Amino acid sequence: MGVIFMDYKELVENARKCLGKCHGCPICNGVACRNTIPGPGAKGVGDTAIRNYQAWQTVRVVMDTLCEKRETDTRLSLFGHSFAYPFFAGPVGAVAMHYSDKYNDVTYNAQLVPGCAESGILAFTGDGMDAEVMRGATDAIKDCQGVGIPTVKPWNMQMIREKMDLVKASGALAVAMDVDAAGLPFLKKFVPPAGSKSVEEMKEIIALTDVPFIVKGIMSVKGAVKAAQAGAAAIVVSNHGGRVLDQSPATAEVLPEIAAAVGGKVKIFVDGGIRTGVDVFKALALGADAVLIARPFVNAVYGGGKEGVRCLVDKLGAELKDTMEMCGAATLREITGEMIRR
Repeated sequence: MGVIFMDYKELVENARKCLGKCHGCPICNGVACRNTIPGPGAKGVGDTAIRNYQAWQTVRVVMDTLCEKRETDTRLSLFGHSFAYPFFAGPVGAVAMHYSDKYNDVTYNAQLVPGCAESGILAFTGDGMDAEVMRGATDAIKDCQGVGIPTVKPWNMQMIREKMDLVKASGALAVAMDVDAAGLPFLKKFVPPAGSKSVEEMKEIIALTDVPFIVKGIMSVKGAVKAAQAGAAAIVVSNHGGRVLDQSPATAEVLPEIAAAVGGKVKIFVDGGIRTGVDVFKALALGADAVLIARPFVNAVYGGGKEGVRCLVDKLGAELKDTMEMCGAATLREITGEMIRR
């Protein structure tokens, strides 16, 4: 059982003691961990993670309190389910290698997945070379009645089929593939070949499952259109936290044009440098349907297990609700581009 924290500050302080390669910075902006892989940092000169964070800071929210006082509703309906908030825990794998050995992927997901489900959201889980990673993730999702989304890496078709069998057995409400993981060194060297997928290959993969399929790693209108053509139900605008391609644009920079091109055709998620409920509000105003947040949830698990996850969700939810109230939005659908300034 996790520790019950009085406040988020205490959670962060506790996490900082056991995060290993992560510094647990007061502001998680990619500066201190640039070019640290293994570790939580970005690839190459490491400026993509920094750019992700900075791009959200250039978007400002516009206050408007001259409006009727109404109850604020942060609920999101997605894939036939209702969630308390429009943000979810992003997929993270190989936590023992990139952070510390306090957790491995199986024990990490055993805290993250139920912690999210009990807080009214869900967790995307990661994947890895070790078959136990996906098995542990899907077991955790099954224990939560399918409230979770496994993320399968772009392996060869034989491995994908094996992992999709685990996904089906878990009863997961959807499945994702982080195609952007093609830029990870271990995937580049994988035999038989793994990595990027053509539209036809993606169609074949999507046909293996009967739940909504999410393609993660979209950074252009061209990529978004191809994902839709392949039959994806949703996309994640993501550069993998800067870990797969150096000097990439920030997700906040490309989100509006992608939303304009495929919004309404597929659900749109976005990740990368989103750290607060205010950032979540900005992402929705730029065209996202929902948001993924990864590194802060790692800190939450390392700092307090399931209770740490609940602490973070409460913090983010309160910040989002406050921003909506101050900008005159009573529901998520009322959040518009007029409520931000770029």
